[in-house]
Parts: sequence; structure tokens; C-alpha cells
Amino acid sequence: MTDNVRIERDSLGRLAVPAMALWGIHTERALQNFPISGIPLGTHRPLILALAHVKKAAALTNRELGLIPGDVGQAIVSACDIVASGEVDDAFPIDVIQGGAGTSTNMNANEVIANLALRIMGHPLGTYTIVDPIGHVNKCQSTNDVYPTAIRLALIYGLEGLLDNLAGLTDALLAKGEAFAAIPKIGRTQLQDAVPMTLGQEFAAFGVTLKEDQGRLQEAASLLTECSLGATAIGTGITADPAYLMRIVAKLAQVTGLPLRRADDLVEATWDTGAFMTFSGALKRTAIKLSKISSDLRLLSSGPQSGLGEILLPPRQAGSSIMPGKVNPVIPEVVNQIAFFVAGADLTVTMAADNGQLQLNAFEPSIAHALLQSLGWLAQGCEVLRSLCIEGIEANEGHLRKQADISTAQATALLPLIGYAAAADIAHRASASGQKVVDLAVKEGLLSASDAEPFRATR
Repeated sequence: MTDNVRIERDSLGRLAVPAMALWGIHTERALQNFPISGIPLGTHRPLILALAHVKKAAALTNRELGLIPGDVGQAIVSACDIVASGEVDDAFPIDVIQGGAGTSTNMNANEVIANLALRIMGHPLGTYTIVDPIGHVNKCQSTNDVYPTAIRLALIYGLEGLLDNLAGLTDALLAKGEAFAAIPKIGRTQLQDAVPMTLGQEFAAFGVTLKEDQGRLQEAASLLTECSLGATAIGTGITADPAYLMRIVAKLAQVTGLPLRRADDLVEATWDTGAFMTFSGALKRTAIKLSKISSDLRLLSSGPQSGLGEILLPPRQAGSSIMPGKVNPVIPEVVNQIAFFVAGADLTVTMAADNGQLQLNAFEPSIAHALLQSLGWLAQGCEVLRSLCIEGIEANEGHLRKQADISTAQATALLPLIGYAAAADIAHRASASGQKVVDLAVKEGLLSASDAEPFRATR
């Protein structure tokens, strides 16, 4: 060891590691092998937390069974708590996109936890004869059961933030539904005037659809509580103590506070990625709904003078370097783009799931990154849409009432009183003459003045 590096060894030989790095040789090799996205593993906080919890549950179980020394086990548990706190996220520098089915991620966690345990015990970093990353931290484990279990936990943890922000956005939309409840407008189908409605009904429907999706996301997340921890390499539990296999999932449930259960068939669970596909599909569903709402907001606020101009979005920034006074719907636009990425991530998950061969899926790093990025971006998108757009929306009430009054869509509302044929005739004549449907119906004696009054949007 020199002042700047320490020399570590593995089955491939020797390699220099930064002297004060919490990681070791396996992580260092991954840094050299995978300069891909430039996104370090430590940016996925839920995954680091999940890895810490898996390793803590394993250390507690191994210590209780006497499979590792008590003092080493306690130091590992304390090290896992430090990792869980977020204090050392920068010690997970490897790229999120990596070969090896997540082995580099598991090794990174093993090395960081081992070196933290050594520091806790008062020993130099890299003294693996005392705390071994594989022999102690990874005892009774394989990447193939640790990594997919950690991904499942990470998605459950990451979902909490999305659900919170989605609930806040839902409440904001429902509040606008109440505020706009008495403002009439014309509903449209195929972008054409259809029937009268209120602006409140339009916004309330936005809120209701997102409230439904909160339930769908939770349903998808419930599939993630089945895990394969204890399965080791391919589901047979090879190298794991039988007593460990019987205890580990219950211990992990205790550590996490989640209702976890061991998969019924560990061989199947080691390669099956069905729960990830279901969860990805639920995220895409939510993303597309958010995008649809955002597109509607852009359309409803278009113009504002020469477009629909029914609502006024909060102005967030100058919209052009050449057109003075132009303000763009930048917040809905950014949510649209988040949805594009989430839809693409869903395809990535699909392809990765499809191409996992035989007893293991080698492409779970892509699945993990795609889903965790989608969760994070959607959570931020919901917060931005709520705080910077929805809460500040105003109705262009005078314009809405005027448009509702002159639209031939009012004829549909008159059907119960004057019948379809008369309503169709009135609609065509009103369109040709520029008269209001209700006024023409009164003039033709089809409607009394008192009966017509409820159909007038302006007084």
C-alpha cells in the first residue's frame, strides 16, 4: 500500500484501488469495464437502501446461526445501517448499466459494507482476513437472489414518493374541479363541439383518473413482495445453510417492515421477471394518463387569443427569443416528455425480460435502471405539474360562457324537449345564420322563454 492506493487481489490478479475508497477490487474492475451511461449506482437511493436491508437481514441471520463471528456480524449490521442512511452513496460509483446480471452491484455493496465494518472495528480498509466481503458479508448469498430481491424492495421504496406526489396532484385537480364547477363550456369529441358540460367536470375527471391509478400502482407493487432470497445461484439454495434458507425472508420482512414472503418455487423465481413487467406497465399507464392531461391543458390554453383559450396557465418563463410576449406551456410539455421516456423504459423492460435465458436473467440492471428512473421522473413530474401549473390555473370564464352560448352543441341539450329532428334542424340553421340555438328554438316556438333560460350560458 502507498499513500494513494492499496493493492487488492482477486482470481484475475492484482489491481490498485484508491487507498481511502470504501470499495474494493471488484468494484474497481467494474469501473474500468462499464463506462456506459455516466450515471453512478449511488444515484438510485432506493436501490442502495434496499441492498443495505438485504445485507443486514443476511448478517443478522448468519450471526444468529453462528455462521459468522458475532463481532463481525455486529459490525456488518452497523455498516449496513450507515449505507441505509445515505451517508456513503458516493461509494457506489459503478455505472447503472453493467454486464454480469448485477454481480458488480452486489460486489460493490459487499466491499463497501466490509470496509465500513473494518473501520468500525478499528482495522485498516482492505483487511479482508478480518471481514471478508464474500466470506462474511455475502455469506449464504448469491448475486442471483440478492440483486432481484433488492430491486423489488427498491421499487416499493421508490413508489412511496410517486404515490405521495400523485396524491397531491390528484387533490389539486379535484380542487380545481370544485372551483370551476359552475363555469359552463362545451365538451368536444374528435376535437369538434359535442355537448355542454362544465369546466369543473373536466378537471374533476382528471383527478378521478389519477386517483384510480394510485390503486393500480399499489396492486402492481404487491407482486413485488414475493422474493427469492435464499435461492442463491439458480434457486436450489446451493452454498446456503438450510436453516438460513428457512429464516432469511422472515428476517428481511422484520428489517424492512414489509409483508414479504418467499416464492413458492425458487428456481422459477430466480429467472422470472413478470412482476417487473407488470409494475412497468402500471407506471406506463400512469405516465400516459399524465401526458394526456398535459396535452389537454396545452390545447385548452392554446392561443390564447387565436386558439381555444379556455384556461390560463401560470406563466413560467419567456417563450421565445424572437417573439415578444409569447409564453409557452412549458410545464405540461416537460410532463409529456417524461411520459415519452417512461414508455420507452417499458419497452426496455419488455426486451430485457424477453431475453433472459435459462435459469437467470442477465439484464436486470437495465430493468432496475429503467424502472427506478421512471419512478423518480414521474414523482418529480407530478410535483412540478401540481405546484407550478395546476394550482395556478385560472378559467377564462367570460370566453367560456360566450362560446358555450353560441355553440350548436346546445342543440343536444334540447333533445328531451324538442326531439332529435327539430334539434338537428335548429343546429344547422343556427350555424348558417349565426344565431344562438336557444334563441332560434324560442323564436320558432319550439321552446318557451322560461324553459330556455337554464340553457343560456350568459345572462
